[in-house]
Amino acid sequence: MTSNRKFRVSAIFLGLLLLASVRASHAQATPPARSVDVLETDMSSSTVATANAAVTSPVTPSDAEPAAVTPTGADTAASATSESDWHFTVSPYLWFPGVHGSIGAPNGGQIGFSASAGDLLSNFRIGLMGVIEPRYKRIVMPLDIFWIRLGDNRALPNSPNQGVANLHATEFFLTQKVGYRLIDSERLKIDALAGFRYWYFGENLSFTTNTLNFSGVQSWVDPLVGGRITGILTPKVEVTIGGDVGGWGVGSQMDYQIFGLLGYRIKPALALQAGYRYLYFDYRRASGAYLDNATSGVVFGVSITLK
Repeated sequence: MTSNRKFRVSAIFLGLLLLASVRASHAQATPPARSVDVLETDMSSSTVATANAAVTSPVTPSDAEPAAVTPTGADTAASATSESDWHFTVSPYLWFPGVHGSIGAPNGGQIGFSASAGDLLSNFRIGLMGVIEPRYKRIVMPLDIFWIRLGDNRALPNSPNQGVANLHATEFFLTQKVGYRLIDSERLKIDALAGFRYWYFGENLSFTTNTLNFSGVQSWVDPLVGGRITGILTPKVEVTIGGDVGGWGVGSQMDYQIFGLLGYRIKPALALQAGYRYLYFDYRRASGAYLDNATSGVVFGVSITLK
């Protein structure tokens, strides 16, 4: 190759490099104008003028391509907040149970008792029932609250001034558990749980014919272990079964429950639920007194996902 031809090839190659560098700079801020001395070649004057114009013409902001947007730390934090790992569900419910059991005295005496769901409902005064469940990733923290007050007034036969006996009873239990979601798939969710159940019973008996009042309180705490399984049968229908067991002499001798719920999802964040619940405890004192009680019946509720 002659020196003249080598010189022309070098000039063309240099021009191509300059054109490529100008094209790459379009995505950045406008560079200052630069002048390039065009080497003398036997290229046509029009070709040289075109190449020179392409190299020396400044790039205006209107010609520049849009710059790529790089997420900042604030944008990343906002995205993480919008897709939070926290979830919150509230599930108020109504439980219509019947109860039966026995009460034992220290001297060995025993009294059995039984009341249907209708009996309890006829003496119902006020109550609060519901489950609150925060969840962080796979950590679940269900809190179950049950509180009712019952009352009854009975006339005393053969009493002066037509005396009346007033009986008021309060039952409250709170179950707090913390667990880990072992399986979290679209069709199946399994939770392993552990926690405690706090029991409170209060009774008060008064008479209108005198100032005698009788009252009593029993309260204790039972440790628990349990689990829960939820199967999603269809996008709208799901089944949940679960239970727990505890006590072991810490509070009561035995404390356990089992339940089953059928849910129908009206909206993604709203589901109706119906099922059955059985709850039992056997509580004994060192004096020999004891109370064993089984509470069971149908449950109706609503599950609302707030977040």
